[in-house]
Amino acid sequence: MNPDKHEKLSKQGWKVGTVAEFLQLTPAEATYLELKLVLHQQLKQRCQQRHLTPHQVAKLLNESPSDLTNLESDERSISLDLLVRSLLVLGISKQELARVIAQ
Repeated sequence: MNPDKHEKLSKQGWKVGTVAEFLQLTPAEATYLELKLVLHQQLKQRCQQRHLTPHQVAKLLNESPSDLTNLESDERSISLDLLVRSLLVLGISKQELARVIAQ
């Protein structure tokens, strides 16, 4: 947030902070959620580039299609394990995966 907006909101009595502060997340919890978000975005992007539906990705993984239906709706309930396995099946290298995680 830009400093002017922060100051204006603070003067009006608003408490300005981060999502992690609002949700009272530990640093580890905040990092975990950020990691899931980045991997989810990467998977969604790769699926769009390859014109794959969540059902098709689930088939490649021998998983239930319902496990990946949340991919399109931007739900973040897909497990970290399933995100990583999906990206690997779609051809992400270990090096690319490491770069995505390090962002």
